[in-house]
Amino acid sequence: MNPSSSGPACVMLSVVTLLSLGCGSSRQLQSVTLSPTSADAQDFANGEVSFSATGMFSKPPSPQPLTSKDVTWCVGSSAGFCAGNISPGATVDPNGVAKCAPNFSGVATILAGEATPVMSPDTGPKMTVFGTAQLKCP
Repeated sequence: MNPSSSGPACVMLSVVTLLSLGCGSSRQLQSVTLSPTSADAQDFANGEVSFSATGMFSKPPSPQPLTSKDVTWCVGSSAGFCAGNISPGATVDPNGVAKCAPNFSGVATILAGEATPVMSPDTGPKMTVFGTAQLKCP
């Protein structure tokens, strides 16, 4: 094949590639629900509560269980702010397992959702789409 005959094929391949990338899925996460919605840590083995997240999307399949690849988990406020460099009274791991901090008594808010990048090392991320649950600590 001479160089002049491969030109149209390369252009066509490039156009097809760009169209396939540009026409990707526009499926968007619209809401997140956590389960259980509230839990008392003393009712669970070792005080560890396993929360799960379900997402509602703009396109099927929906609803769908969410994993640590889909959402960020944190302890924060019902307004969607994750705690930064403060002690929020509990911890939650990337899989949604929450535990009360030692000597903390009260209610901690557990969040899971899509997070914005952290702008300051003293603050946590802000959730854009998220769900909340309450963890009661003895």
